[in-house]
Amino acid sequence: MGKILFDTDDNRRRYRHTASHIMAQAVKRLYPDVKLAIGPATNEGFYYDFECEKAFTKEDLDAIETEMKKIISQNLPIERFVLPRDEALTLMSNEPYKTELINDLPTDAEITFYRQGDFTDLCAGPHMERTGDIKAIKLLSEGGSSGAYWRGSEKNKMLARIYGTAFPDKKSLDAFIKAREDALKRDHNKLGRELKLFTTSEIIGQGLPLLMPKGARIVQILQRFIEDEEQKRGYVLTKTPFMSKSDLYKVSGHWDHYKDSMFLLGNEEKDSDVYALRPMTCPFQFVVYNAEQHSYRDLPIRYNETSSLFRNEESGEMHGLIRVRQFTLSEGHLVVRPDQLKDEFKGVVDLIQYIMKILGIDGDIWYRFSKWDANNKDKYIGDADMWEQTQDLMRAIIDEIGIKYVEADGEAAFYGPKLDIQTRNVYGKEDTIITIQIDFALAARFNMTYVDSDGAKKNPIIIHRSSLGCYERTLAMLVEKYAGAFPLWLAPVQAKVLSISEKFNDYAQKVSNQLTSYGLRIETDLRGEKIGFKIREGRLERVPYLIIVGEKEEAGGLISLWSRAAGDEGQTSIDTFIARANDEIARKVIIPLRQ
Repeated sequence: MGKILFDTDDNRRRYRHTASHIMAQAVKRLYPDVKLAIGPATNEGFYYDFECEKAFTKEDLDAIETEMKKIISQNLPIERFVLPRDEALTLMSNEPYKTELINDLPTDAEITFYRQGDFTDLCAGPHMERTGDIKAIKLLSEGGSSGAYWRGSEKNKMLARIYGTAFPDKKSLDAFIKAREDALKRDHNKLGRELKLFTTSEIIGQGLPLLMPKGARIVQILQRFIEDEEQKRGYVLTKTPFMSKSDLYKVSGHWDHYKDSMFLLGNEEKDSDVYALRPMTCPFQFVVYNAEQHSYRDLPIRYNETSSLFRNEESGEMHGLIRVRQFTLSEGHLVVRPDQLKDEFKGVVDLIQYIMKILGIDGDIWYRFSKWDANNKDKYIGDADMWEQTQDLMRAIIDEIGIKYVEADGEAAFYGPKLDIQTRNVYGKEDTIITIQIDFALAARFNMTYVDSDGAKKNPIIIHRSSLGCYERTLAMLVEKYAGAFPLWLAPVQAKVLSISEKFNDYAQKVSNQLTSYGLRIETDLRGEKIGFKIREGRLERVPYLIIVGEKEEAGGLISLWSRAAGDEGQTSIDTFIARANDEIARKVIIPLRQ
């Protein structure tokens, strides 16, 4: 192929897809009984799924990587060929996952394969011309392979997944590995546990994390901040049930379009009433709206609720606090007249942008305009004309706001298009953190009306929105953003009072009580450990301020201060520190972790 091109997404995917086939070839050479599933390229590398009797160990991965390098050194030609369906099935007769994929192809589909030496794989391609075109590879699974269900469904067999990456030179690979090691230090699933923010238990179940006292405190602070800010902006609070009879979800359309993702209570065939835990709050707030008749003068009505929601995510999708089965959402629904839609939509965007700026993550997000899939109309409610009109309207509004966005077909909610706020975790995986939806359909389904100025009853338009998103996911994002070193206003422990020796415990407790009385979140360390040990421990816990007291501090009614911003700051008065801390909290100052 000549010069290796690594300058576009397509070229990088071609390169890494080839590397995934080299990995599969290495695995089949070393473990012939292993069955092949799929092996795509990803944004940062590639993976391949295998059916095997036991997970690959670290030693297995080392052997596979060595064999991959041998295949690369052999510089095998990579040849594409096409077979008719019957011959394709014969060729893959010992590979059940490949035969399943072949059988799922349309009858007129071209069935293509790629051969490199003693290895052939079903694949659409494209690939590099030779195995020797791959220059630098690395398998990434720490301590062995991970698990993944075939086709992402827990109803299917669990497969062993091996991740890897490939670059055109060792320098680029080394830089990636270093960045990945740095990312691992910020991984919320690791760091959040080390900082005692959350834990999980097999007894409780997958996707059901437990927030420990420090993590629960951060979420409480966020909730208070969000609810207070929403109240300032004219939102009214509701509190609705965690479950409902299926009747509610049948009216909303969730029963037809979302039931597989809901937790059902009861048996549809045996019970007269089947209940389900709520996956979202919108239909409940619609019923609140319908509890009284509204005039056009009442609109807009902005409902908000801190909602506990339940979604039956696939087991293979569970990850720390990011993908869970029970979560808490800063949920809201705005009931508006058509002439109010533009300004209210802009108001939602303004609220979200303000919150993102306060949290310091406004530079880490981007926007996606999520539209329906006109070729798959069964996924949605409403007619095509209404979908196109609503999408055109949303596009015009976000263009007027001046937001830069990408468009994505097939990502809309079943009742309307969305503006999604996207981000990536420390490993580069993209996720949606906040969404705004224009709903033109559900008001009519729920018979939601208002009496207009002409005396006629009309259906309002609904804006579904979150202002912060899922609190659990936000906590994970903030752990990774700040490496656990939260801004003072969010820190679960804002300062830690350390006594130099047990002789000064009474004074340390007095200082702690005084700080606590001013609303600061304080811990006191009165152990008989050396002060250097206490300071190191406080720094590892990412506490913003360490307050050290001993003989000189007690004699002068002072404290010695260590801060994340400046390190050892020497002695100061208690009142001076209180004023400084309260000012920093009020302004929600962001101070990075001092290395």
